[in-house]
Amino acid sequence: MCGICGELRLDGQLPELKYLNSMMAKLEKRGPDHAGSFSDGGLMFGHRRLAIIDLSYKSSQPMVDIESGLALVFNGTIYNHPELRAELKARGHHFFSEGDTEVILKAYAEWGEDAPKHLLGMFAFAIWDMRKKTLFVARDRMGIKPLYYAADDKSFRFASNTQALLTTPGIDTSLDPLAIHNLFSLHAVVPAPRTVLNGIRKLQPAHSLTIHADGRQELKRYWNLVARRPAEARSEQEWIDAVHASLKTAVRRRNNIADVPVGVLLSGGLDSSLLVALLSEIGIQDIRTFTIGFDDQPEEKGSEYEYSDAVVERFQPTHHKFHIPNEHTLSRLPEAVANMAEPMFGQDAIGFYLLSEQVSKHVKVVQSGQGADEVFGGYFWYPQTHEAAQKLASTPLASTPLSHQQGNRALNQRGGRSLSGVEGNIALEAFAPYYFDRDHSEMAEMLQPAFQTHDYTGELVRDLLSTPDADEHLDAVLRADVTTFIVDDPVKRVDNMTMAWGLEARVPFLDHELVELAAQMPPELKLRDGGKYVLKQIARGLVPDSVIDRPKGYFPVPALKFVRGEFLDMMRDLLDSQACRERGLYQRSYIDKVLASPETHLTQIQGSKLWHMAALEMWLQSQEL
Repeated sequence: MCGICGELRLDGQLPELKYLNSMMAKLEKRGPDHAGSFSDGGLMFGHRRLAIIDLSYKSSQPMVDIESGLALVFNGTIYNHPELRAELKARGHHFFSEGDTEVILKAYAEWGEDAPKHLLGMFAFAIWDMRKKTLFVARDRMGIKPLYYAADDKSFRFASNTQALLTTPGIDTSLDPLAIHNLFSLHAVVPAPRTVLNGIRKLQPAHSLTIHADGRQELKRYWNLVARRPAEARSEQEWIDAVHASLKTAVRRRNNIADVPVGVLLSGGLDSSLLVALLSEIGIQDIRTFTIGFDDQPEEKGSEYEYSDAVVERFQPTHHKFHIPNEHTLSRLPEAVANMAEPMFGQDAIGFYLLSEQVSKHVKVVQSGQGADEVFGGYFWYPQTHEAAQKLASTPLASTPLSHQQGNRALNQRGGRSLSGVEGNIALEAFAPYYFDRDHSEMAEMLQPAFQTHDYTGELVRDLLSTPDADEHLDAVLRADVTTFIVDDPVKRVDNMTMAWGLEARVPFLDHELVELAAQMPPELKLRDGGKYVLKQIARGLVPDSVIDRPKGYFPVPALKFVRGEFLDMMRDLLDSQACRERGLYQRSYIDKVLASPETHLTQIQGSKLWHMAALEMWLQSQEL
């Protein structure tokens, strides 16, 4: 919806307007419709607006409520704002606008730091209390909207992307070895609060942070995802009906809460096709769909038009089909990377970037199918890690391998009992082959000694899988995916690439009420029939069978999948550049080994090791770091 930024001085000085303006300039693409600023002593807010709800000036930001003494900047959409408005009016609050922004202000005036619990939607916002001189920032439960910050004893600065913060002075741009370990272990996922830069952090999803005038910070988690069976058992059909109803509600919310047309990114897969079907089912007449395709490679098709065309034929939406030639894909890659708030390895980012460019010429808002695979068990590795965990659990404890130097210390409580070190190790051993790009031992071969560390990622994942309130291993894995891993991969990728063109992407499969329902579902109802069994049952009779029964597909960008030709030349130039050599991150012997046979050096999950190194270097150079 928007781009937000601000600074709270903690040293008695006043924020400088030139730095607020420089941050706002880097946020202009996220909000091309309006710019505004606000200051109060040591606090200054900046806002770039993408007008979607209440298009009038009354909902422009920063928004100030004199009655409560509060000021706000907000990025996102609150889908239950009409219901909250009615409730807050009944509690005596008065409104001067018709949008969701003011509802957040009044909710904070009413409930204080508990306000995020009442909000249903995607959001990142900051509220300044002019009387208490406190800054309150919060992020939505699923981490759909970003909030980056840089803090020291002099100031607290925040923004919707790292590029904005990097325009301000004093940011420590040195690389964080622990984040680098995450990056190369988890396919570019760096879980909050870290980023690859030591001086920039990000607020964790489902958290709020209060900054006091004396610099004290209070971090609070306001939501947890419980992945346990409900007290009362449900039949298979009851689960299907409940998910169907919840998903229809999520789709309806994301279509109706807008004062501009809402489209759908139609890939031809089950998830986006089901969104179109549900929009038709709830009676939406003017459905607008958008599909992109690329040139074929000898080994792989560059489009899935045959499936998206079947959906278009069934529902007759207003459809737009775009085709991007391979040479255009490669030439625009640096541009897409420069728009990433953090380095990403998913090569389909360029696809989303180029698709968003075209879609933004027609609509301001789209629904997208991200999250369905993680919420409903759609990937092939879920049954594999599930089976691996069961097999390891039956192995005598004395013979259970103890990699990642985990030892036998007790882990967190889960389901009312202690999880032993060996049990925690079983969870990690079952998980690692399907998620980790490379073993910890390979880091020593790839990275220079200054960037080597202990097995930080192994420890992080082990503890994440051992968090309380997950009944089975797969419950813990899916919860980790939904609450942590996809936040900093597909969800961040879609937000970055769409907002680079002033396009808001809404993700109904990550509606937190739907996610809570799915987390309680028995794993077998997710894994059956090749995964996403419940969604397939809902889709049967609505979506063409050819789409439901097709093999699992991925966003095809063939020109960037195969490490050859101009793409290989580009990566070689990056890794041989003076900037890369002076950075001293990679061992030259490792680079030379991979360059000698680039298409044979793949990670455990079939990623290109050469691309991973080059992608990070490309991002760093694009940010002039």
